[in-house]
Amino acid sequence: MNELGMGQAVNQALREEMARDANVFIAGEGVGVSIHDNPMFPTWGLLEAFGKERVRDTPVSEAAIAGLAVGAAEAGLRPVVEVMFSPFFTLASDMIVNHAAKLRYLSGGKSSFPLVVRIKSGSGFGAGCQHSHNLEAWAAHAPGLKVVMPATPADAKGLLKSAIRDDNPVIFFEDMMLYFAPGPVPEEEYLVPIGKADVKREGKDVTVVTWSRMLWVAMSAAGQLAADGIDVEVVDLRTLVPLDKETLLASVRKTGRLVVLHEATRTGGFAGEIAAVVMEEAFSSLKAPLRRVTGPDIPVPASPALESAYLPDEAKLTAAIRSVIDHLY
Repeated sequence: MNELGMGQAVNQALREEMARDANVFIAGEGVGVSIHDNPMFPTWGLLEAFGKERVRDTPVSEAAIAGLAVGAAEAGLRPVVEVMFSPFFTLASDMIVNHAAKLRYLSGGKSSFPLVVRIKSGSGFGAGCQHSHNLEAWAAHAPGLKVVMPATPADAKGLLKSAIRDDNPVIFFEDMMLYFAPGPVPEEEYLVPIGKADVKREGKDVTVVTWSRMLWVAMSAAGQLAADGIDVEVVDLRTLVPLDKETLLASVRKTGRLVVLHEATRTGGFAGEIAAVVMEEAFSSLKAPLRRVTGPDIPVPASPALESAYLPDEAKLTAAIRSVIDHLY
């Protein structure tokens, strides 16, 4: 095992897939210049390794980047393009949602449209609302897109390699606050399947379902509550679409309680989809009403103090967990 940050793990995945398949190339704003001249960043050193034909710096136009990806995929290549911040997905969404997500369907499944859109996401670095709004639920709502949100370096590497090999468009969200957080990554070749959740912590009293950076909030809260005899099971979805209902429902049926945790705003957030699935398919197993712990329905503040208050944290999560544990039924 190697200890790598998520940025390094993504870099390894890109290097390995570009070496394996000459049709894989990367493009985006600054992917080959000094803005990313740091070994912890995902595209570090790739220009030197693969040349300017396969590492393409683009104009500052997310719509153009997305159009490049769709056209290249139609031509038989496997583009991996970068959108620098999650809110900028709105600028790329015409080509991604109206074209990439629908072209395989329109071909009757006869054609493949393999492309990956890497999107930097997450709050906590004071960049303000136009750079920090989490939009994974928007992507998940578009039929034809797969949506991946890893929380660990090992999952990031294995899932990105699977995404690059997939014949469908994949939206791959990377929380920037995880780029520098180290974790074990296998040295040997491996893939992590898209559409398979992972139980990161076994428990019997309550299920916490989460993804991306909020996994670490859930793990911390679970450790704190263990001292009080509350046994929390933590399910890391890893992939929102396709959703691993089997793992989700099995955990809820075991514990009888559910709290869903995500950083994105509450209304229309993906927690609502998880809640609906559980209510439709595992209602009889619930011992208490489920709870959502999310960001509030406001733009992400730029002020460090306000941004800290915006983010879901261990205190908010433990309060929600205690409320479902203490519920009388």
